[in-house]
Amino acid sequence: MSEAVSTRAVPGPPVPRYGAGALADLPGSVLAALGVPGAANVLGLPELPRACVLLVDGLGWELLRAHPEEAPFLGSLEGRPLTAGFPATTATSLGSLGTGLPPGGHGLLGVQVAVPGTGRLLNCLRWQDPEVAPQEFQAAPTVYERAAADGVAVAYVALGLYRNTGLSLATARGARYRAADSLGQLVGRAERALAEGDRAFVTVYHADLDSTGHRFGVASADWRHQLRFADLLAERLAAALPPGAALYVTADHGMTDPAERVDVDTDPELNAGVALLGGDARARYVYTEPGARADVLAAWRERLGDRAWVYSREEAVAAGWFGPVEPDLLGRIGDVVAVPHGDLAIIASEREPWLDRMVGMHGSLVPAELLIPLLTTARP
Repeated sequence: MSEAVSTRAVPGPPVPRYGAGALADLPGSVLAALGVPGAANVLGLPELPRACVLLVDGLGWELLRAHPEEAPFLGSLEGRPLTAGFPATTATSLGSLGTGLPPGGHGLLGVQVAVPGTGRLLNCLRWQDPEVAPQEFQAAPTVYERAAADGVAVAYVALGLYRNTGLSLATARGARYRAADSLGQLVGRAERALAEGDRAFVTVYHADLDSTGHRFGVASADWRHQLRFADLLAERLAAALPPGAALYVTADHGMTDPAERVDVDTDPELNAGVALLGGDARARYVYTEPGARADVLAAWRERLGDRAWVYSREEAVAAGWFGPVEPDLLGRIGDVVAVPHGDLAIIASEREPWLDRMVGMHGSLVPAELLIPLLTTARP
């Protein structure tokens, strides 16, 4: 089969609403509401001198609406759904939250992406490759740098173990990092940071709901109990707001519990011609051997059938999954992009033994994973 891969007209998935209601539009809207020049208030946020963004990892819009008993405070807030970017995963969303850009602008295009020209993958969460500098791999200015340059007091409140990690340096540089290792510390440090200066911008990141979902699934009692703690965190943050402050509660993605597994490592049809397997179980990047791209695309479409959207890189970019993609970032996207939309996870038992043990997963473009909340309360 020839190496040329032509695009095709097929019914596609929902596309993130970049520029009209995506997570990438939130930070710029916050900056505009704080009076930072050059920022666009796409989301129409109120003009107040202090803003706190609480990102609850894994709090999907559909999950929140399905559990009103476990989230009474969050359910009482004014809210609407936004879309995450693609893939609907933490590294990509923190990139958009930190830069105000869609994934194609900041380049943190999934959990595992190719480092072009090296023949290896970078795990954007763990960032264990010392040869990849975070400030170069994600070179776009952060919204925290922009805010600080305009005189805004900027803080990032999260677990101490995330301080100075590659992902934090890529997405949160420019903010004063305030380590907080409990719910009380998250609230206390945010409260103090919000009171600083004439204007303040504070981001609070909390990961426990996501980790609980990965381990036990979003259908578990464990996950529902953890949601109640996330609700309490939001309630206490709202109570701690100083005058002139707004609280925005959002997330990086939702989550589902796919039951079916396809294992690339034990499936000759899927493994043929594959040089590197990146992405995640719900958003796979397939980097192909020279000359094998068309064959791999055809094999993955045939093997996965109507259980996944299987696109070439060109098709996925043209469909707008990543927003506008900077030319030098194209090579980070797989030659083939496979996105399950049914009850399916694409695992690799030998390369990624930890992944098959997960119950809850995310990354796809289905609403349960793509839609996230934007909930608002303020103390004028």
